[in-house]
Amino acid sequence: MYTLSKKICFLVFFVLFANTICAQDLLHCGADEMRISTLKKNPTIAKAVAKRDLQLEEHTKQYVDQFYKKQLTSSTYIIPVVFHVIHNYGAENISDAQIKDAISVLNKRFRKQSADTSTIVAAFKPLHADCEIEFRLATLDPNGNCTSGINRIASSLTAIGDHSVKSLIHWPPEKYLNIYVVQNAAGLAGHAVWPADADTIPAWDGIVMSHNYVGSIGTSNPTSSVVLAHECGHYLNLHHIWGGNNVPGFYYLPCADLNKSCSIDDLVADTPPTIGWVTCNLNGSSCGNTVDMVQNVMDYSYCNKMFTYGQKARMHACLNDTMASRNNLWQPANLIATGVSNPSNVLCKADFTGSKNVVCANSLNQVTFTNTSYHDSIVSMIWSFPGGAPSSSTAASPVITYTNAGVYSVSLKVYTTTDSAIVTKLNCVSVLPTTSVSYPFSESFETVNSLYGPQWFANSMDTVNAWQITNTASYSGSVSVMLSNANNPMETRDELYSRIINLSGASSLSFNFKYAFARKDTSNKDQLQVYIGNNCAGWIQRLSLVGAALETAPIQSGSFMPTNSSQWMQANITIPLAYYTSTFRIKFVFSSKGGNNFYLDDISIGNSTGVQNLQEVITDIKLFPNPSEDNVSVSFDLIEPKELSFSVVDVSGRIIFEREKQFFSIGAHVFSFDLNTVSSGVYFLKVVDGKQSIARPLVVGIK
Repeated sequence: MYTLSKKICFLVFFVLFANTICAQDLLHCGADEMRISTLKKNPTIAKAVAKRDLQLEEHTKQYVDQFYKKQLTSSTYIIPVVFHVIHNYGAENISDAQIKDAISVLNKRFRKQSADTSTIVAAFKPLHADCEIEFRLATLDPNGNCTSGINRIASSLTAIGDHSVKSLIHWPPEKYLNIYVVQNAAGLAGHAVWPADADTIPAWDGIVMSHNYVGSIGTSNPTSSVVLAHECGHYLNLHHIWGGNNVPGFYYLPCADLNKSCSIDDLVADTPPTIGWVTCNLNGSSCGNTVDMVQNVMDYSYCNKMFTYGQKARMHACLNDTMASRNNLWQPANLIATGVSNPSNVLCKADFTGSKNVVCANSLNQVTFTNTSYHDSIVSMIWSFPGGAPSSSTAASPVITYTNAGVYSVSLKVYTTTDSAIVTKLNCVSVLPTTSVSYPFSESFETVNSLYGPQWFANSMDTVNAWQITNTASYSGSVSVMLSNANNPMETRDELYSRIINLSGASSLSFNFKYAFARKDTSNKDQLQVYIGNNCAGWIQRLSLVGAALETAPIQSGSFMPTNSSQWMQANITIPLAYYTSTFRIKFVFSSKGGNNFYLDDISIGNSTGVQNLQEVITDIKLFPNPSEDNVSVSFDLIEPKELSFSVVDVSGRIIFEREKQFFSIGAHVFSFDLNTVSSGVYFLKVVDGKQSIARPLVVGIK
């Protein structure tokens, strides 16, 4: 039923949350209440979204009227797609084959070509539409270079899977549908941003998917594969079939709510009113129906098979409106620019992936390599694995064993019937040495001659500016290690591994180090992550510092070098009981986002002094509402008593105002800042204990 009621379109997640069907755990909706609560506290953004949504809705009504009056010429809309696989070398680093399968499943669902459409309930078969919408992997990137339409980026953000992954890479949303594959999509199966919301915050445009809901093979399955079509429906302005939240008043309308008003629906004429279903009950009925359209893609039944003609018209209306530039995606010029109108079959690039990039000289020393060359059909290939066994292979996915410590390259040459291409990746596989040392452990790098074993082991994801020993600056002595990051390209990732440190029999140890870093400008989001593990197994992150939270010195446009001890900071990390083993290792990971040089010095492991990293002492920091207009509240937990000061600083580091340092006891705390005198813009809330600081972004809305 198409209602003329004005609706409010909501920002952020369109999701699937938990329910058990077909003997597996599937995710269904559950975050709507949180989203609506947030928007109630952020009326500026809510108003901006609502205004755009009403504009799009008015266009949609006119378009749908013309659609049903047969006044529109039918055509197929082609949407260029790029998949960004955000991974940490885990199961989420899904294969190209799984991604291509996902595109195939998606297109069959939109084009009424799935084999299971024959099982649609008889009453609804006449309403089943070929949506005449197709999704194609891009073959040209934004710079006109050839691409497979699949990018792979190593980042711990894969475990978070919220909008932050879009800060890693985001192709122009007016040209591509950006789909992110992650380990955990913010606890959901997937989430998308509607056109009105994307037009308000373009940097959030796109779809984020948990890897086990992408396609029907690999880590996913046929049942879970329906989620991507559901999220693409939201991307093209479809509501949940039961109406979801397309109602005034900002209230939450859950799926399968028995108290639901059946006058509220999805604004589509040929989808009968329903309360929605979280099981595949084909005999289910509600709102006076003989039977509900449980098999609709926009329900939560997980037997989703169909879109209706009304939903097709609504999506076509979206694709013919300027909102979030959806109308530009399918234009002939854009299809040429993204390489999907006439994809080249020329062998464009030889490429491959590896299941690991670091192994230990023990039972965890095997790496599986997979050919991902594109675009033509490969008829044969030859691999070269210096230092591996076997040293060469002609298989598509060879498994190679490494036994000797070192850094090894891998080469692949592929052949078509008419052409060939070759790729060699330097520093492709690092095999860590087995030498060990006992605690207490200290490292000032004064006697280290090489960062390629046996004391330390550097592993670079690229061929530029890896970790290096330097005597240009240090906290103590005359030597430290550094990354010449001032000239690093964006998105490089460099790792530094310790030798084995025998902690067996120890207790109450702390891990400390000194570091120095400066940003080049306020947009830099360089990241330092520190992990601990047991000889290449069980890595856990113990520290993450990003952007302003990482810097120890003022912004410098030139090459940064710390000139005094005040430009260094100390990090203090506790070691959990499970890691007091004979195979303990430390791993530093630095990810470049355009910032300046980074320095590391004076690493030590010894008896705990009770001083912990501030990230461990103060936990669960939350700002709400955020964005905000009048005031913002800060909540946090402390695991030990602490004197803290809180300040709001602008992006240049200038303090806008500061709360006096005060003593906080163990437990939960909440207090508020008055923002009435603060201009609209982006700021940071900074928590300082005198030596260490934590920063959280804060958006002040338009007054």
